[in-house]
Amino acid sequence: MFFKRDNPPAAANDVDGRLAAFDQAYAGLFPDNPSPWEAQTPPPPEKKPFLGKTRWWWFTRVTGGLFLLFVLMIAWLAITAPLSKSLQPIAPPRITLLASDGTPIARNGAIVDKPVDVTKLPPHVVQAFLSIEDRRFYSHWGIDPRGLARAFWSNAFGSGITQGGSTITQQLAKFTFLTPERSLTRKAREMLIAFWLEGRLTKDEILGRYLSNVYFGDNVYGLRAASLHYFYRQPERLTLSQASMLAGLVQAPSRLAPTKNPERAAKRAKLVLRAMVANGVITQAKANATPIARLDVRVRDSIPTGTYFADWAIPQARLLTESGYADVKITTTLDARLQNIARRVTGSAGLGKAQIALVAMRPNGEVVAMVGGRSYKDSSFNRATQAKRQPGSTFKLFVYLAALRAGMTPESLIADTPINEGLYRPKNSGGSYRGDISLKQAFAQSSNVASVRLYQQVGGKAVARAAEDLGIKSKLTLDPSLALGSSGVTLVELTSAYAGVAANQWPVEPHAFKQEEQGWLEWLFAGPRSFSGRTHRMLLDLLGATVNEGTGRAARLSIPAFGKTGTSQDNRDALFVGFAGDLVVGVWIGNDDNTPLRGINGGGLPARIWRDFMSQAIQGAAPRAAPKPAKAPDPEGPIEPMDLPELPDIPIDIQNSDIRVNEQDGVTVNTEVGGVPLEVNLGRNGVNVQPRPSKERDPPETR
Repeated sequence: MFFKRDNPPAAANDVDGRLAAFDQAYAGLFPDNPSPWEAQTPPPPEKKPFLGKTRWWWFTRVTGGLFLLFVLMIAWLAITAPLSKSLQPIAPPRITLLASDGTPIARNGAIVDKPVDVTKLPPHVVQAFLSIEDRRFYSHWGIDPRGLARAFWSNAFGSGITQGGSTITQQLAKFTFLTPERSLTRKAREMLIAFWLEGRLTKDEILGRYLSNVYFGDNVYGLRAASLHYFYRQPERLTLSQASMLAGLVQAPSRLAPTKNPERAAKRAKLVLRAMVANGVITQAKANATPIARLDVRVRDSIPTGTYFADWAIPQARLLTESGYADVKITTTLDARLQNIARRVTGSAGLGKAQIALVAMRPNGEVVAMVGGRSYKDSSFNRATQAKRQPGSTFKLFVYLAALRAGMTPESLIADTPINEGLYRPKNSGGSYRGDISLKQAFAQSSNVASVRLYQQVGGKAVARAAEDLGIKSKLTLDPSLALGSSGVTLVELTSAYAGVAANQWPVEPHAFKQEEQGWLEWLFAGPRSFSGRTHRMLLDLLGATVNEGTGRAARLSIPAFGKTGTSQDNRDALFVGFAGDLVVGVWIGNDDNTPLRGINGGGLPARIWRDFMSQAIQGAAPRAAPKPAKAPDPEGPIEPMDLPELPDIPIDIQNSDIRVNEQDGVTVNTEVGGVPLEVNLGRNGVNVQPRPSKERDPPETR
């Protein structure tokens, strides 16, 4: 039976509409899940940035930073560890200093020689060093982890062969580029430089540079120098016993040097042979048959390694020479004759326990003699170049120079009276004052109050400028006491300042080696300065007055002499600095502990030492003795004066003594000592004392 529908089925093309109606009806019935047939696709997870940046950003930045760090490391190595430095000796090579006449005076520096070529060395020489120092040298890349572990095990558990953890490459990096400090930072730099060397050099080049620079004791560096020093043969001809001994020295060269510790060196050589056996390069029978090497040291250096002058000259010599392996000989300005005179006059000065220094130079600054103390062996401290002591009144030269620059003259008047105002009230030595006197008198008599008054008039800056112009480099304290030399200076710079006055060219730079003459243009724009003729004459007038009529009379010579005495507060320093002929000389006496001197002042012993040096150094400079009246012979005999009565003996009666004076016998004293009659005669032949017969003393004659 058929029923008729109210709503006929929709057409085929109305399917979408019917589905939409169904969805709507279903959604009305099930609002929580309106479309369960549709798949729910979760959204992709969001990328979480690291510190606000993407991974790609961090990757590019880190990669760029590492590349920049690599570039900086290469640049640092190129600057701090240039490969050329490993070709240079690690210790300054030996320099021999010669006096101006060619006489060797000192030899300083390491004993080095030409580098070695590893390919030309016998195999047992190379293997001796590799077996004891770095057995895996040809297989590692600068750092040997197995070697470190083996060294730790050997040293900790006593296998008998003490080894270090550093490879030969690391040792080359250490003594060529780094300091000997022990720290993790230095060790890291050592490893970094070792990798650098391994990447730039061949193994043979690294080993050759190592053997050419390593220390072998006795101030000897490098295998060639060591072979010649210990065995007097080239390294290419070393025997197994000699090679094993040299290889053993590297660990502790100062302690194992065979010239000082032959037993330790022999014991160490045996350890090297055992290491070679363990490394398979020689047999045990070969090691047992190898004797201990015998030394052949032929050169015994008798030239001193240091003197006061040499210690001062060596740094200058290093600047004049190029770095290399060859020994260098340099001629200095030292005059051997003048140096001997300086030693003689200072050694016989009668100093007691005080120290002494002497510097002699030419007016152009060439130092020709130097004494830095009583004995270099006892004390190498150079009191001429290193000690800064108060110059005392020798500093007054700069005060008076400032006064002359201000318009004063040697005839200008200055008050030599006590200073009763202000905080600083110095006094004259001896407490004597002369009222108003000329600058020339004040300088000659070394008036302290006059110098302080001049300082106050011209100002401290003008005084300091005068001192600096003449070459004083030490720091000066600007207060009135500077006028009396309260600021410390070295004797060599003080002497060079006086040399500027002597030469009328300043400043004068003291030097130990001949200097090239300045060219015309250099002299014109950078040459020395000079005083005007008038100022220079006034300075010479002041300095000459000190020697001729002032506190420096003990320094008088038979030729014109100029100088100034100086005594610091409480007689702690005594000086005389001056010039004559072509020499400028400074003398200082004092105690190292700065305690006062006893009975020594600048016008005394220092002035006499200066005079004695100049008298022997300059021909014809010695002061002339007072002339004795010459007796002309007369063939007719002596002339008897007719207008004068004959002079009898002149008797003098002093208590119980009888004193007679006559021309022939001199002074004759007849007296008694302890009841014993004596006759004492003081005549041309000296003093003669003899007993006389006991008799009654004649009564004195009436006069």
